[in-house]
Amino acid sequence: MAFRKEQRLATAALLAAALAMASSATLADCAVELATYRDLENAASVEFTPTAEGAAVTNTFRMLLDNEVVLDGIVMWSEGIGRPYGMLTYKCPEGDSTSAELAACTMWEGVIYTSDDLGNIELLPPEAVAAPQKLIFPDLGPSLRHSAAYGANGFSRVPWDVFKLSGCQE
Repeated sequence: MAFRKEQRLATAALLAAALAMASSATLADCAVELATYRDLENAASVEFTPTAEGAAVTNTFRMLLDNEVVLDGIVMWSEGIGRPYGMLTYKCPEGDSTSAELAACTMWEGVIYTSDDLGNIELLPPEAVAAPQKLIFPDLGPSLRHSAAYGANGFSRVPWDVFKLSGCQE
């Protein structure tokens, strides 16, 4: 009887390990445009979506915060020394916007970096590339803390600058 119980426990442990490995393999195979990320304090998540073909935008995403606040994100590679320049906006006017209107609705902007589990730093890749393990949005927390989207009528939990790969959308 004890042998059967040990055998069942061993089988359950093997099954759990296999599922964990399959999940890791699935995340490793995930393209960046289908990746989801969570910050270290679970205050926010990032969901990438495929970008329209031919657009100057190389990556499209949204950041989900508490109190149902959603920031729209885009990435465009700069010219010259190429860098993935990201922007997070909140409630921007539809259609053509003036530079003043765009500045008013921009909550964060900057280069988006990535990191692997060994701490190697790279730049956010364009679509059709494996999703990086971590995203780094430099000064995201302080920028969002001082934004119009924070406070009584917005989100209340400020995310960290680092987001870890958490899933892959189907």
